[in-house]
Amino acid sequence: MLHMAGAVARPGIVELAPGSRVHDAIAAAGGSTPVADLDSLNLAAVVVDGQKIYVPRQGEPLPADSVGASPGGTAGSPEAGAASASPAGKTNLNSAGLEELGTLPRVGPVLAQRIVDWRKEHGPFTSVEELDAVDGVGPKMLETLLPLVSVD
Repeated sequence: MLHMAGAVARPGIVELAPGSRVHDAIAAAGGSTPVADLDSLNLAAVVVDGQKIYVPRQGEPLPADSVGASPGGTAGSPEAGAASASPAGKTNLNSAGLEELGTLPRVGPVLAQRIVDWRKEHGPFTSVEELDAVDGVGPKMLETLLPLVSVD
């Protein structure tokens, strides 16, 4: 379930299959309106249950917490692939699956699995700094990931 907002034909709640992409969510909301600025979004980003996707109008700045927004605000950059819309477009460590975690820099399939396993064993992360407790995440990697992840 996603919350669609902004320049879409039918803003509100849409239901999609796991693994769906931003372009699927826009289509489920009746498509974009003629004033939508789709180039500011990463339409190929994977969506996550419970997130809000805001489709900006042309000339409107893209909110930092929009799906597909990179920390620099440029859709299509490597950071834009991490598309869990939690605060500031960050990947939610408590809800992200293996595929989404694998989009984070320096996080491959093995480390993504360790993060999921840690979460299953210890429960939800209570802070992003707690990621340091996962085997394979050292100070340098934590420093890289801190601006890209959340625990809401």
